[in-house]
Amino acid sequence: MATKTSLTQSNISGWGFALPAFALMVTFIILPFFFALWFSLTNQRLISPNPAKFIGLTNYTELLSVGTILLEPERDAQGDIVRTDDGDIKYPRLRNFTRKNPDYPAIQGMQEWFSWQTGPNNEFKRVILAKDVVFMRALKNTFVFVLVVAPLQAGLALGLALLINQKLRGINIYRAIYFMPVVVSIVVVAFLWRLIYDGNNGLLNNLLGAMSFGWFEPVDWLGQTSTAMGSIIAMSIWQAVGFHMVIWLSGLQTISPTLYEAADLEGASKWQTFRYVTWPGLRNTAVLVLIVITMQAFGLFAQVDVMTNGGPLDSTQTIVFQAIERGYGKQDISGGSAISVLLFLIVLSISLLQRYLTRERHS
Repeated sequence: MATKTSLTQSNISGWGFALPAFALMVTFIILPFFFALWFSLTNQRLISPNPAKFIGLTNYTELLSVGTILLEPERDAQGDIVRTDDGDIKYPRLRNFTRKNPDYPAIQGMQEWFSWQTGPNNEFKRVILAKDVVFMRALKNTFVFVLVVAPLQAGLALGLALLINQKLRGINIYRAIYFMPVVVSIVVVAFLWRLIYDGNNGLLNNLLGAMSFGWFEPVDWLGQTSTAMGSIIAMSIWQAVGFHMVIWLSGLQTISPTLYEAADLEGASKWQTFRYVTWPGLRNTAVLVLIVITMQAFGLFAQVDVMTNGGPLDSTQTIVFQAIERGYGKQDISGGSAISVLLFLIVLSISLLQRYLTRERHS
């Protein structure tokens, strides 16, 4: 009979310790994903007496279908362009083309997403249509959020890490202050910032009014389409910057002090030291920070749910908010599952692309 070696016993012990965590991952992550993948191919409702039917990729086509149409201006009997009382060019109603019009089957049931003037003298109007305009806005808002938050949050966190990576008296107090927003519940933080952004007696309006000696007019930061998303971006950067600061700080502390001593002996400036010593030593940390920020940014939900509920006029809709709103708010589990699968594919693709672009290149 074969005897168990110490290596075999260690493997068995290791698997024994890992098994509970693995079982939890399978139960709450892997299996739900496959359920979501299956539901996205059906017309499953959260509560319905009718059995679910397999409908293939219909949910995905409903979400992602886009189209375009070029509208010509209306003209009078003399051939002149008809204008409104405000002097704007008058165009035919878009619904005349998108509702039960056999001449335009490709854009049936679509709505206007955005448009712009084109052609000679900007007389024509190019309209981009979407089958699901709200989801398209959520997709756009999410990508804007990621593209703004990822570099700003990473850069600000690196700057803070460089500042507090000093051997100064009381530096741990500053580290705790910068990290404090991270340990506070995001729901609590979002509620507090909603009060700060209040259009009537919010702290931000009062502060700006006092600094400008009453010249600044109060702004409803969360009630206007032009400022709502920017306000959420600013709050999100502030809330999570401390977490990424700690990651950068751990990377800084792995760089050997002898490299800095050598750079100092060579007469390198602070910028040269950062460029040729600090930054190369932070390459792996930078990859981790960018991937973590990207994943967190694509998961934007709590801030929107607490502060704006997706408004005003869908200007703060996000992918995760749409998935939860449809899956539970509208009881459309199939539609919410399809959005979740699309989000998984987007995050996976971007993470792989980031990893590829930031890989170590060997000459």
